[in-house]
Amino acid sequence: MSTAQAQHHPAGPLAAADALNARLGATRTEPAVLPQLEALALAVTANQPVLLWGEPGIGKSAGMERLAATLGVGLETVIASVHEPSDFAGLPIVGDDPATTGVPMAPPDWAVRLARTGHGLLFFDELSSAPPAVQAALLRVVLERRVGSLVLPEAVRIVAAANPPSSAADGWHLSPPLANRFVHLDWTHDPRTVARGMAGTWPEAPIPTVDPARAAGAAARARGVVSGFLTARPGLVHHLPDDAEGRGRAWPSPRTWEMALRLLATGYAAGASGEALSAVLTGAVGDGAGLELLSYLEHLDLPDPERVLAHPEAFALPERGDRQLAFLIAVVAAVQSDPTRARWEAGWVVLAKAVDAGVPDVAARAAADLAAMREPAWPVPAGIDAFVELLQLAGSLPGAR
Repeated sequence: MSTAQAQHHPAGPLAAADALNARLGATRTEPAVLPQLEALALAVTANQPVLLWGEPGIGKSAGMERLAATLGVGLETVIASVHEPSDFAGLPIVGDDPATTGVPMAPPDWAVRLARTGHGLLFFDELSSAPPAVQAALLRVVLERRVGSLVLPEAVRIVAAANPPSSAADGWHLSPPLANRFVHLDWTHDPRTVARGMAGTWPEAPIPTVDPARAAGAAARARGVVSGFLTARPGLVHHLPDDAEGRGRAWPSPRTWEMALRLLATGYAAGASGEALSAVLTGAVGDGAGLELLSYLEHLDLPDPERVLAHPEAFALPERGDRQLAFLIAVVAAVQSDPTRARWEAGWVVLAKAVDAGVPDVAARAAADLAAMREPAWPVPAGIDAFVELLQLAGSLPGAR
């Protein structure tokens, strides 16, 4: 038998070894409550780019394969450290008349496959081993979803993995612009989970499912929380760490607060656990700002603004000033999401309770935002009387008495 025939013969010398390896590769999964898996699934559900930090060999890549299988989408793995900047910026292709048509930048094959499918999981591995020029080229991919002349579909989720620079081959700190585009999660291993995996069973975290009936209220609550918190703590809107390691991880900026808003709204709408929400929020804005936000959340306990708008006379205004501000912002955000006359008038009933409680200054900003939504045909409700002077000065209510 020739060598070529032996290589393809089912009874060749490696057939039994291949069958053994296939048997060892057949594993099963079971539902498990693992905060780091739930946090990853929550960030992916919210469609926020995620960066997993962990030592080599602890299963980041295997976790991506299981996540893609659970989501029922394809996985495209790109080893960032072995690519050139042009692999992400695109290679120029000169046509017949570049002065008329320009020079398009050809995308790589993995981007074309994702665009053709319309969805999927894009996994950038070894990000901290990529040199600064490659990191710079990745900025547009992560933020704008643009690879060369191709724009990735919105349904494509982006996840990356990095080893700490101390344990990465030729490791680099992430550049601040690239680091500020990710939700940073620490990826660790649990010896008991690994031991059970060696027995053939690996954990599978359930994917958070957004409840459409809770979506509007969740979005409004999240807006009230984040806006109210930043109103009370304006110094945390933007803070670039002083050290290179800190600048290469999570830190607060308007961009990452937008990420935190989306993560919080998704968590509310999907009923995510407190542990998962804690991980993703600190992973977005950093430990310092994140812990302050979590402390604020712990004592906030906002009612659902949609329920309040349905029965505005039946609720009691929160007593604490920070809760009042967050709640009123949430109510106005809920009206803005579906600005009908009935909901707009219900909003004024809510704001009037702040006046009755002796805190019209707390409701002033919310009143200006609510007044700006008024349609010309809508009459001025009675609840607006206490704000008329303020709104006329601000020009938010033309023609009001």
